[in-house]
Amino acid sequence: MEIRLKLNPLGRDVAVVRNGLRAYNKQQTGGIRHQNVALLLYDADDNAVGGLTATAVLDWLFVEWLHVPAELRGKGHGRALVAEAEVFARQRGLLGMWLDTFSFQARPFYEKLGFAVFGTLDDHPVGGARYFMQKRFDSASIR
Repeated sequence: MEIRLKLNPLGRDVAVVRNGLRAYNKQQTGGIRHQNVALLLYDADDNAVGGLTATAVLDWLFVEWLHVPAELRGKGHGRALVAEAEVFARQRGLLGMWLDTFSFQARPFYEKLGFAVFGTLDDHPVGGARYFMQKRFDSASIR
């Protein structure tokens, strides 16, 4: 066996790792509920200009990307997107939502929406931080 570094690996290379881990996870959990979700923000011309993407995995919704164009920020669009994601997650019976954000991004925004930091990676990027945040739907304290 040998190890090879591949920069910009092909889809089939990534699939070997992903599919192997998914098979193991399925064996351990009895099956993984997995659903990709997109909530898109459309302009008057019916063009998608921003939105939120997430993945429901097991019992939580992971918010992967949230983007609202600069000229539309501060008008409630981001709040509405997160609220709709929460509606989806609650309807599915999920325990909560989680995400990560950098110190130069939107931590205060998420805190206003009820998210709390459960982990911090300092110096990512150097001089900043990456925050891992969660919002539980039950009133249990963060563990």
